[in-house]
Amino acid sequence: MLLVIEAFILIASFYLGVALRFFTPGHALFPALPNLPPQALIFAAVMIFSMKAMGMYHLTYREDFRHTLLRLMPAFALGFGLMTLTFYVAPDIYFGRGILGIVILLAAAGIILVRFAFCKGSKLNFLKPKIIVLGVGELARECANIAENNDSHHEFNIVGFVSIESEEPVISPSSLLPPGNSLLSLATAYNVDEIVVAVQNQNSSNFPVQDLLECKLDGVKVIDASTFFEREMSQIRVHSLNPNWLVFGGGFDQSGLRTAIKRAFDLFASTILLVATLPVMLITALCIYIQDRAPILYRQERIGLGGRPFIVLKFRSMRHDAETAGKPQWASENDPRITRIGRIIRKLRIDELPQIVNVLKGDMSLIGPRPERDYFIKQLCEKIPYYNVRHSIKPGITGWAQVRYQYGSSIEDSVQKLQYDLYYVKNNSLFLDIIILIDTVQVVLTGKGSR
Repeated sequence: MLLVIEAFILIASFYLGVALRFFTPGHALFPALPNLPPQALIFAAVMIFSMKAMGMYHLTYREDFRHTLLRLMPAFALGFGLMTLTFYVAPDIYFGRGILGIVILLAAAGIILVRFAFCKGSKLNFLKPKIIVLGVGELARECANIAENNDSHHEFNIVGFVSIESEEPVISPSSLLPPGNSLLSLATAYNVDEIVVAVQNQNSSNFPVQDLLECKLDGVKVIDASTFFEREMSQIRVHSLNPNWLVFGGGFDQSGLRTAIKRAFDLFASTILLVATLPVMLITALCIYIQDRAPILYRQERIGLGGRPFIVLKFRSMRHDAETAGKPQWASENDPRITRIGRIIRKLRIDELPQIVNVLKGDMSLIGPRPERDYFIKQLCEKIPYYNVRHSIKPGITGWAQVRYQYGSSIEDSVQKLQYDLYYVKNNSLFLDIIILIDTVQVVLTGKGSR
């Protein structure tokens, strides 16, 4: 909703800015506007891309007006630079930097007002849907934590929890709804919009299947905890999964059409990226050679689609003796094995650019789970359920886990990243790939999660 409203504001600001620039007393305010739609749409698209790249559509900051003010100036500066570059690439759409300056000022004022209204409106309680959580165990507590920490996709109110006899309660008794009432009567009494089933064992004799069916037939939405986490956190929680949900649930589209579209997108985007970053790669190669001599590229076996090994290419960012003991190690924060040039290129993710060759060869995709080494995969498969599901699609240079979570350097980090990888495997689409690419720009600009 915010993006649509701001797109309208950006287009309107363009029209108004042009009108003000050429306005003369005694004439109509909007004389030439019918001829401007292409420029208006390009301006709106570039500015939305810039704001997205600077993290202004990240859900974490929807109530943080200060974040809007801090990010708006660099976002608009990026947009101004991209529009100037667009003028050189496509001179037919040129409309002057003076007009662009007026339009940006108008757009910034409009977006600040809208963001302020959204920040205030998001705190209004009556706009938040009401939820009952069925369950009082660990899954139910996780649902409560999502609401309390305010890091979910939606604002909502948990009106209470309904206990199940087979579960050991970890929820405070003050949060429990009155016992002895049916789920439907509770949903009606509290005007509930949704019931979240957060019960680990749904095959017990105490599980209220009939009550849930009555609620659903009465118009109350009923979802399970796995779907709730997927919707609210853009990840699939490993410990809440069961095989039935994976097999019979939606998503996990690996059809031939989807594969062909993804491959065409990989070839197109990778070719453009290769041409655009070639000067950067040449300078990087020269810097690595000057500081630490050859080899410039680092070749390592990784596991790809279907568990098949391939050789990944990266710019070498560590010393020659990084693994003298012969035992693979995860990179740690401020890792002493990383060279001075390596620290810079890892921060900016330049070390990943040679993997474009892997994409063109077909070993990797532009977007996908991070390719891991066989040594670590054997450990992770033993300790993390469903870890091998991530190998059902090609690994990627960037991915949902890479832009949503920090660099992984432990089993716990791998669990968190797997939950994002599972979300991508289930929901992968061309639209999601484009969103990830835009978020990758933000990661590169801010150095988020690099080591």
